[in-house]
Amino acid sequence: MTPNMEEKFRYLAERYNPDGEFENKLYVQCNAKRGLRNADGTGIVAGLTRVSNVHGYLVNEYERVPVDGELYYRGVNVKDIVEACEKEDRFGYDEASWLLLFGELPTRDDLSLYSSMIENCRKIPNNFIDDNIMRTPSRDIMNMLARSVLALYNYDDNPDDCSEENSLRQSMELIGRLPVMMVAAYQAKRRAYDYKSMYLHMPQDGLSTAENILSTLRADRQFTHEEALLLDRCMILHAEHGGGNNSAFVCRAVTSSATDIYSSIAAAIGALKGPRHGGANLKVCAMLDDIKEHVKDVHDDGEILAYLKKIFAGEAGDGSGLIYGMGHAVYTKSDPRAVILKREAEKMVDEKGFRDDFTLLDAVERLSPSILNSKMIDNTGICANVDMYSGLVYRMLGIPRELFTPLFAVARMSGWCAHRLEEIQTSHKIMRPAYRPMSKKVEYVDLDKRK
Repeated sequence: MTPNMEEKFRYLAERYNPDGEFENKLYVQCNAKRGLRNADGTGIVAGLTRVSNVHGYLVNEYERVPVDGELYYRGVNVKDIVEACEKEDRFGYDEASWLLLFGELPTRDDLSLYSSMIENCRKIPNNFIDDNIMRTPSRDIMNMLARSVLALYNYDDNPDDCSEENSLRQSMELIGRLPVMMVAAYQAKRRAYDYKSMYLHMPQDGLSTAENILSTLRADRQFTHEEALLLDRCMILHAEHGGGNNSAFVCRAVTSSATDIYSSIAAAIGALKGPRHGGANLKVCAMLDDIKEHVKDVHDDGEILAYLKKIFAGEAGDGSGLIYGMGHAVYTKSDPRAVILKREAEKMVDEKGFRDDFTLLDAVERLSPSILNSKMIDNTGICANVDMYSGLVYRMLGIPRELFTPLFAVARMSGWCAHRLEEIQTSHKIMRPAYRPMSKKVEYVDLDKRK
């Protein structure tokens, strides 16, 4: 942009302020649900779903009572899926993916067939990576994923067919292709913006999704079974989280207009990118680095608590007053995803040299509620959420920070597609929430008479 254009844009920016804030009392008076939330923080009911259920509290005498959190995929407790996979020492993301899409647990034959089809779906259309990723790299991998998903429309012989059969085919292709596009987008970014060597590995048959991500991401393609299992567990826990989460809702809202799957999924990726949603694990990592810089002893609870109080007061950290990784819209006593990830991560922290980081995160989880509860109106409870430990898992696996949120998107693809299919099957009505107009009538003034 030329200096002259910059000056003009600054002038326009100074002129721009058509709205300003609405006072909180206006939302109450108009019964407007800011953030589509009720006054107690719960989400308004916008639809019905069988895809998943997030259970975080009980209601007793009109008050929320904290309970241990539970997450169900199609009625099946996600903890049971993880424990079954651990018992048999096997990968479980494909099983969770099938369950979300088809509505029931797969037989061994079902699972074998599904895994082989996902494996086949990892094949990217000819020249797609060269034409859509390598020639126009992006600094941000999430933006590149959204753009790449939209580009897949042009490689689909039947992109606008929203029938259940065609949508299922498209869903499986997206589940298989997104990890490949993610790694390619990262390699293109490394070359174009980081000035580092780029290496492109194609997926290998016979490997799980987690194994292929590690294999294609690493220069030597080497990884351990334990590393791949840890990534797999993380993907199972990120595969879905209820129809009310922002990206799933966006996917369903766009789907309700009867548009194509690529538009719906690209919109969901855009929603997940935000730091209030999928980008939150990056905030936890930045907070962890800041605490390590200012706290001398990670075993000294008193020193850690004192610094957390500074963060909460906006006097330290990023100045937001937020303790990232703590609190959730639904979970009160515990987030089952955080509980499982913490347990799985601890198995590897000593081997990977991350014991101090783990100890510090554990302290943040233990000490923060005493600070945060002091500002709560009701006693609904504060717990660590999944972002507290997901970033630690990725760091132990040597995954670059640029891929933390894209990996979330790769895992969540199964959930988004399940919600899209359900929206097609059950809704048949475009979503159109109302916004109450607050502007007053203004008379039109002729152009030459305006000041």
